Amino acid sequence: MHSSRLIRVLAAWLLGLMLAIVAAIATVMLVNTRVYGPHQQVESYLEALRQGEGERALGLLNASVPDSTNAALLDGPALQRAAQGVENVQVGEPQAAGENRVEVDVNYTIDDAAHATAFQLEKTGTEWLFFDRWEFVPSTLPMLEVSVINQNDATLNGTRVLMPEGRNRFAAFYPAEVEAHYTSEYFAAPAQTVAVTDRQQAPAGLNLATAATPALTDAVTAQLKTFLDDCAKQTVFQPANCPFGFETERRVAGSIKWSITEYPEVRIEPFNGDWVIAPLTGTVQLETSLQDLFTGVIEPVTVPQEYGFTARLAVTDEGITVTPVVEY
Repeated sequence: MHSSRLIRVLAAWLLGLMLAIVAAIATVMLVNTRVYGPHQQVESYLEALRQGEGERALGLLNASVPDSTNAALLDGPALQRAAQGVENVQVGEPQAAGENRVEVDVNYTIDDAAHATAFQLEKTGTEWLFFDRWEFVPSTLPMLEVSVINQNDATLNGTRVLMPEGRNRFAAFYPAEVEAHYTSEYFAAPAQTVAVTDRQQAPAGLNLATAATPALTDAVTAQLKTFLDDCAKQTVFQPANCPFGFETERRVAGSIKWSITEYPEVRIEPFNGDWVIAPLTGTVQLETSLQDLFTGVIEPVTVPQEYGFTARLAVTDEGITVTPVVEY
């Protein structure tokens, strides 16, 4: 009787031990999958991007930075901005991709457009005897080329960056959304965005088309208007240093009055690394009285006339200078 009770106790103990072993194995497998698995490595990398922790993200991704690139997008607020544009992120299950390698697909949207990035990881050993160690397959970060017309700086994901001779190259993490623009009082370029989605992506480009702002156009227009109004105040047939005039063989027999009926439309354009004012045209009207030298008849005349000229533009920290150029 004691023997059968002992057997039952041993059986219960063995069953408990087996259940404990099974539970331990299940726990190890769960931890190995959820904590040490490739899926978690991808999650950690994406979280580092969201936090703007570029050094940690670079280490996790096991990536190198391309030579001769600017690192402005690889850390801090610029990196956080890049990650904020990546929405609706779904990390897929690891899929076998060769010996000791898996591929993890990440699906997401950028500006409501669907994208996907495939991350490759490889098993490089174990930790604490039981847990697999997964690392991203070594890679090089993709590169972004940015240009801006006639400027030496721009704003990239909210961070001011230098643009020597209007160009620069930037290393970027992925997935990411990069926005570039240029804004100043007198010149601006609308924001341009690009989605960086792949480590093998060819150099993407953002080309900022800088143009004169309304503030600059208005300032130039005001100076040209003053110039033309001063010309119109001259009560002679040939106003000095002005783009219009009148010739006649008859004798003047009344006052001479010029009036600008159409001021030029100002267009400021880039040219050869500088800013130029496109040729200017408008109309003016002359009112006077003329006397015929043979008949002596005096006749009031109104003469509409088109005029044209050019002007040089200088924009400095001290202000805006417009210099009319009148050819005779």
